[in-house]
Amino acid sequence: RFVSSYERNNLSPLGSAALAGTPHKIDRSIVASELGFAGCTQNAMDSVSDRDYALEILFNISVFMTHASRLCEELILWSSQEFGFVSISDAYSTGSSIMPQKKNPDVAELIRGKTGRVNGNLVALLTTMKGLPLAYNKDMQEDKEGVFDSVATILSSATILNEMIKTAKFNEKNMLKATKTGHLSATDLADYLVREKNIPFRTAHFITGKAVAKAESLGLDLSELNKEQLK
Repeated sequence: RFVSSYERNNLSPLGSAALAGTPHKIDRSIVASELGFAGCTQNAMDSVSDRDYALEILFNISVFMTHASRLCEELILWSSQEFGFVSISDAYSTGSSIMPQKKNPDVAELIRGKTGRVNGNLVALLTTMKGLPLAYNKDMQEDKEGVFDSVATILSSATILNEMIKTAKFNEKNMLKATKTGHLSATDLADYLVREKNIPFRTAHFITGKAVAKAESLGLDLSELNKEQLK
């Protein structure tokens, strides 16, 4: 997304002047080339009033942070006592203010919280731009603070998220144990009956349900039934 936005917006607006260009003999192409732009914008009025480049980077940051937030939510959930799937390094967590034994996944929670902040910056600029006529309006000076804030936020968040994930330790024993509750292999059994025994899925579904009931009556997970019990 970021590369695509860069390529699409890497055009020099210089020479547009305050509204409709300038009558002076300037060479916009040379200036654009010297400054590293791919070319020049084509319409002076649009160049002055356009903030698509700012909106696009804010949107891209919001998309990235939304995905990061969802990942952090999983890490927060998985690091809880109820799950115990992952242990986040002490470098990226803090102790509880009241419970000595508790470790809080603060970095993950902060990234989740900062996502609302960058989403707010995007909505703020969209709202600023929604009623403006063409050419420059002073309202547009509001584009700076949100963009700078969002860029700083994603740079720090992406860096620390990377380190947090690299140093996290996953508890494979607890994760394996979790797969043995809730009869997670039931769908596999039904699919097996369809594929190997040529049984219609609705019938396989019913048979599997009976097998689950059998497992529960024995206090077992479906995956723990032996072949004779399944037969």
